[in-house]
Parts: sequence; C-alpha cells; structure tokens
Amino acid sequence: MAGPIYFAIGDVHGMSERLGHLHQAILDRISYEQSAARIVHLGDYVDRGPDSRGVVDRILALERQFAGNPLVEIISLKGNHEEMMLSQVGEATDAWLGQGGRETLESYGIEPEEHLLDWADLLPADHLDWLLARQTLYHDHERRIAFVHAGIDPSTFPACNDNVRMWTRSPAFTELKRWPERVELSGLMVVHGHTPVEQALFAPHRINVDTGAVYGGPLTAVMLKEGAIPVLLQA
Repeated sequence: MAGPIYFAIGDVHGMSERLGHLHQAILDRISYEQSAARIVHLGDYVDRGPDSRGVVDRILALERQFAGNPLVEIISLKGNHEEMMLSQVGEATDAWLGQGGRETLESYGIEPEEHLLDWADLLPADHLDWLLARQTLYHDHERRIAFVHAGIDPSTFPACNDNVRMWTRSPAFTELKRWPERVELSGLMVVHGHTPVEQALFAPHRINVDTGAVYGGPLTAVMLKEGAIPVLLQA
C-alpha cells in the first residue's frame, strides 16, 4: 500500500492570502487523489510580510479542520524567524524589528517599539503556545525523506542540532559531493526552504521550495507521491 502524499510548503513570511489559496489548491488535490496526505509547513510563518497573525490563524484553522482525521495530518515546523521572534520575548530589540519583527507586531495590532517588554503578553495565547511547540525536523524513516526549514548537518544527521536545521546555508549541506558516506544519508531526500530561489530547486539530495513569496515570487508547495515525479503547486 502506498504511503501518504506529502505537500511541503515553503517560507510564507506573512503572506496570508497566498497561503489560503495554496491551502485550497492542496485540499483540491487531496480530494482528487483520494489518498492519505500530510501537509508540511516548513517554517518562517512570521516577519517581513503584512499578515503574520493571519498566517498563524490559517494554520490553526487547518489543524482544527482535520483534528482527529486519520487521512490528513498537518505538520508545522519551526523556522529561524519563529526562533528570532521567540528569542525576543521580554524585549523587542532593533535586530528583530529590522528583520521583519516590526511587520509581525503590526499584524497583531501592536505598535512596534525597540525594547517593548510586554509584547508577547499581547499575542493570543494560543498563537504563542503554538509557536513555542514547533519542532525543527519531521523525518519519514521509511520513505527516506527529511523535512526541515533550512537543512541538515550531513555529518551528524539525524542528530544535528536545531540551529543547523533552522539556519544552515553551509555548502556541507547544499553540495552533495561534500556528504560523507553514512548509512543515515543513503537515499535521503531533504525538503527545505530558508534560502530564496527564483524557481524551486530539485537536486539529487534536496528540494528547496522557498521561492521568495514575500519578495514577489510565488508561494510554493511540492507534492511528493510514491512512484511519481514531484509536482509543484503555487499561489
């Protein structure tokens, strides 16, 4: 029996309306395929774009829609921008505000000010709890697929640390010739975002679906179905 179809969504960065369109395109495809599915958000929901709050609202709504449904699972990973945001609980520094935190706070109706101490208390409690609960890796051992925000450390995978998974752009990950010969890496495909590209990148060991939605590119998801070539869905 074939495994579930994966739909992995790249960096959203506050582009809530596009995420809504992409979710609908994915759900239409799931209905057409009549197969179990896993929708994987690869992180960077917040910062830079106009509606970070709306992005989290949409994902929470999708989780509620399919809660208890054995055929559709929603998986949402942590990106480096969620990590930056959470590191600022207790004080909003200019470093975060200048990296898109200003737009995030504005989407919650909060006036962004440097050294604003209590901004996290003004977020909906379910949003903050959800952000805090995000993991940095989803690993399908049987299918040999790893979903992360940025990448992996080939020398230590799957035990590489969270910072690598959220931040790496190291050639040690991006260049297959640098990968060591380890059984843990044999046949592994890493699906990630983090590094914007004009078109989704397909390599023998990785797929990058961050197509720069917040910079004017499309918001992209890749559909991974056993026995079929990857298919892109975009909004």
